[in-house]
Amino acid sequence: MTATKEAAQPNQRQKPPPKDDEEDLGAGAPPDRNWKGIAIALLVILGVCSLITMSVILLTPADSQAGSDTKLTVEDLFKPEFVAHDPEAKWINDSEVIYRNRDGHVIKFNILTNETEIVLTNTTFVNFNVAKYSVSPDLKYVLFAYDVKQVFRHSYMASYSIYNVHTREVWELDPPEVLNSILQYAAWGVQGQQLIYIFENNIYYQSDVKSNSLRLTSSGKEGVIFNGIADWLYEEEILQSHIAHWWSPDGERLAFLVLNDTLVPNMALPRFTGASYPKGKQYPYPKAGQPNPTVKLYVVNLYGPTHTQELTPPDSLKLREHYVAMVSWISKTKTTVRWMNRAQNVSILTVCETTTGACVKVRGMLGRGWGNQEPVFSRDGSIFFLTVPVKQGGRGEFHHIAMFTTQVLGSHQNEVRHLTSGNWEVTKILAYDESNDNIYFLSTEGSPRRRQLFSVKTVGLFPRHCLTCELNKAHCLFFNAEISPNDKHIILHCKGKLAELNDELVVANGYFLCSDLPLKISYPPDFSESRHYGLLLIVDGSPGGQAVSDRFVLDWDSVLVSSDNVIVARLDGRGSGFLGQRVLHEVHRRLGTIEVQDQITAVEYMLTFPYIDRTRIGVFGRGYGAYITLMMLKSTDSLFKCSVAMSPVTDWKLYASAFSERYLGMPLRDDSRYQVPNVHFQHTAELIRNLVKVGANYSMQLYPDEGHFLSQRSRQHLFGSLTNFYRECLREEILPLPNDDEEEEEE
Repeated sequence: MTATKEAAQPNQRQKPPPKDDEEDLGAGAPPDRNWKGIAIALLVILGVCSLITMSVILLTPADSQAGSDTKLTVEDLFKPEFVAHDPEAKWINDSEVIYRNRDGHVIKFNILTNETEIVLTNTTFVNFNVAKYSVSPDLKYVLFAYDVKQVFRHSYMASYSIYNVHTREVWELDPPEVLNSILQYAAWGVQGQQLIYIFENNIYYQSDVKSNSLRLTSSGKEGVIFNGIADWLYEEEILQSHIAHWWSPDGERLAFLVLNDTLVPNMALPRFTGASYPKGKQYPYPKAGQPNPTVKLYVVNLYGPTHTQELTPPDSLKLREHYVAMVSWISKTKTTVRWMNRAQNVSILTVCETTTGACVKVRGMLGRGWGNQEPVFSRDGSIFFLTVPVKQGGRGEFHHIAMFTTQVLGSHQNEVRHLTSGNWEVTKILAYDESNDNIYFLSTEGSPRRRQLFSVKTVGLFPRHCLTCELNKAHCLFFNAEISPNDKHIILHCKGKLAELNDELVVANGYFLCSDLPLKISYPPDFSESRHYGLLLIVDGSPGGQAVSDRFVLDWDSVLVSSDNVIVARLDGRGSGFLGQRVLHEVHRRLGTIEVQDQITAVEYMLTFPYIDRTRIGVFGRGYGAYITLMMLKSTDSLFKCSVAMSPVTDWKLYASAFSERYLGMPLRDDSRYQVPNVHFQHTAELIRNLVKVGANYSMQLYPDEGHFLSQRSRQHLFGSLTNFYRECLREEILPLPNDDEEEEEE
């Protein structure tokens, strides 16, 4: 889509472009496409897709007439009918999917025969108080987790039981030395009834549900030594998962990390409620300049005599602080590992032979172009695919798919072939179908706001094909996808659509270009250019993030748009992701400067719209966005009438090392209540002291012993507080008309 199509005149409301005008993203292909081949390669299971758009349909009021009952409320956000159902669909083999339907039954679905079978009824979940479940690869047993207690963002403690699907027999999963234990992790392996679980930071293994447990590690120590499970730093900033172990394809080997936090300083998190005196807990939390955890990568052989082999890091990193950023199996005995230095401006991809521990470099990257995506290898490991920054004329570099050959491992003679190009980003490589010579990937081609599924050949001059642009075109513009094990079928997850169905309740979205950066504006349902509206700017994007997209989101600010006639705007300024590397890296060593300029410029641009009331402008930010919000207030005099900074960053020295020392990173969060935070209360305390010092007018709202993921009751209270605050600040003041008595007196 060209800039001229998206640009809007200041005095016009810009609607999303008509669907019929969407570009043919497979341009260059002959008119008679090989639809039969595409149909074989692509199977959309609409019955089990996580169709987020269904929640949009649920928003249609029974009575289409305008009225108070058609206005969105904070209470609506917490009603079941306003929450999209996620079936958690997973491939269990080449032709079968398992998922949970809206009634709560676990269903097995055969995509070839179109037959379904109930594996577990919803009453089973109620009877055993099940919070999480997983089915064994042979479909004979189910692992139940109950009494789940969250630890960090992804990790949790829970008790586990094993359920026999056929006999309904159930028993607890415990290590040999402890009954009624609480485990840090438990899951099936990749074959049969293999089980792995982690207790007191040690890994245990069972070859089947009836066999004795084998303890694979013994060095585990709470808060110090972590085997196969991530500490806070790796979970939050490096792996984005609490799982720090990886099965080989045949289930005969297990790769796992050992993280040693002995030298990492601890952060004390107090818990104020529930006792006469506050209690606290210590967590290893490395701030900028403090020691990081040391890391080692091992592989253990599970069949025959157990043997553990360490995989050696590259020589240039052996004696330096470094991260293991990614581990993936290529074959039964080979893994690919990505190593990074602490500053994360050096990234080295290696192929490791797990029987010897030797790792050979196949790809290195310097500077700011590193990525942490997982490479996709061919079956024999001779070639692999990776997204790398590629210069695209004056627009700078964009991430595109490159094919590397590895016949000469470690040399600089590896052949490289670029398979895609253009002023758009490949966001994820999904799979390589060798039999049909197809690479499947998601990209932003057509618009950075969208995610569509494409395929491209690795040989010849075949054009890429968009497999989702025509399919369900009228409904979905933002997809995720999961490929079957044999790379022949795909589950599509629709994550967003144009919200044009329900103008009575769902706000209409307009897209603009502000200094060549995307700006999204949400308008009230009864929008009229003859009125004046308050404006709320949401600053919620951290470096590398994306605030403007076609992904469906229903949040507290939607209430202000729907019920209070407030216009809400979001901008992807410099430092945002999916707009090319030049935009992304503009913030390098300039955090909190040019992003502030971009956000203020966007507000000034919107003030040229005749329907924006320049006396009613508010701003909201969270985490990194709160930091930008504070910097915006510091940089302006009277532009904003009111603002909220939620969990703000105030001093980068107080922040986690993995973000601070690379300038770009994952979204910032505040995870309290025994969830170690990115943004500690220490940041807020520093801010309060300075606000008092300068005599600023402020108020503060606290949620004791709560974290980034607030309880539902706290979230509802927070949403209500935010909407009430901005409702009062941004409401339209209507001056009273003079009455008849006053008019007579004037006469």
